[in-house]
Amino acid sequence: MRRLGEVLTTRGRAFCSAGLTLVVCGYVLGFRDLTRVGVLLLALPLIAALLSRRRPPGIVVTRACDPAQVSAGDPTVVTTTVANVGRRSSPLMLAEEHLDYALGERPRVLLGSLSAGDRRALTYAVRPPLRGRHPLGPLTVQLRDPFGLAHRFVEIGEPTELLVLPRVHALGGSRPPGTGVGAEGEIPFMVALHGEDDQSIREYRDGDDLRRIHWPATARTGELMVRQEDRPARRRAVVLLDPRADAHAGTGASSSFEWAVSAAASTLVHLSGLGYAVHLLTPETVQEGPDEVPIEPAAALSVLAVTEPDKGLALARLTRSGLGLLSGGGLLVAVLAAHDETALRSVATLRHPGATALAMVLDVGSFSGHGPTPGQALAAGAARGAVPAARAADLLRGAGWRATAVTAADSVADAWSRVGSARDARVGSGVTS
Repeated sequence: MRRLGEVLTTRGRAFCSAGLTLVVCGYVLGFRDLTRVGVLLLALPLIAALLSRRRPPGIVVTRACDPAQVSAGDPTVVTTTVANVGRRSSPLMLAEEHLDYALGERPRVLLGSLSAGDRRALTYAVRPPLRGRHPLGPLTVQLRDPFGLAHRFVEIGEPTELLVLPRVHALGGSRPPGTGVGAEGEIPFMVALHGEDDQSIREYRDGDDLRRIHWPATARTGELMVRQEDRPARRRAVVLLDPRADAHAGTGASSSFEWAVSAAASTLVHLSGLGYAVHLLTPETVQEGPDEVPIEPAAALSVLAVTEPDKGLALARLTRSGLGLLSGGGLLVAVLAAHDETALRSVATLRHPGATALAMVLDVGSFSGHGPTPGQALAAGAARGAVPAARAADLLRGAGWRATAVTAADSVADAWSRVGSARDARVGSGVTS
């Protein structure tokens, strides 16, 4: 009876009440016609409730987003199409699209009854404020009988995921410091001098031009090897994102981790546009694939769209991976949280003598949003292992890095501009480079 009460509408419950009253009165007073009317009033909502439990046959739901991928804060238009591919008409339907509350209000539309082969389109716009995978759907339809005596909510179709990429900021067209022709800082870059042999050399095949034989590779392998293509050498750059959950502060789009993800995405896209072969160091890239293979910007943004803070020893794993990648030289850009001085000293060892390493060090206390006094912030930070951002930046400068402290009020473009400027390029000796 409780389920029946949930299915019946107010009109249906009124019919049941009136029918029951007429049946009782007709039986007590001896009026059979009155009893028959009461039975009819009782039967109508019960039959409507049974019919509403049937799933609408032949209903197919598809979705399309324009554009298919967006950055956080950008709008996209979603078109949900409901088609009747069955042989019978569908019942009256009121549709509501299921959305995360972060995407806005759930759109509703009266679909009515769809004849065989008919289709209806529901179009709405969403502006996701956060990166990640946001489900769209499923579509919930309210089925009603023609008399409005009963209704039922049914989910139709599978949800569709909208991948929201991190926001990418323009960092200007200038090259990072210490990137002169043929060198990264003071030592030659191996890939820049010799090219990427393993990717451009293959075995000799009949018909190949003998002038393309690569004699060093032939001598090394004992078989004729030829250059597959003449490609310009690409410099190597490594972008490291600090994933420590206990090191970051704040919530939502204003958290320090979200700022770090956006900074890593912006730096990676910027360096790729300058011709670098970029490697991304996050827990996902280290665990799911070989980090020695450069990553394309589109794939990197997809990884950064779903990366989450890690509660384990992720930074130590990334540091070990970075040591192998940077053994032959290259540019290193790290987005770090000012937390745990021991871990920061370990990261500082990634820079090899003569190489260029840039760091944006986040003052995580400024991202908490509660605005404590300097004394309170220092006490709270010491309690949870935080390090003053200026001190962390000086620690990295002492190891030869170019570092700048970043607060919640700083933009990614400003931090990138400062990290390469003369006043933030001090080394341990205090000399300005």
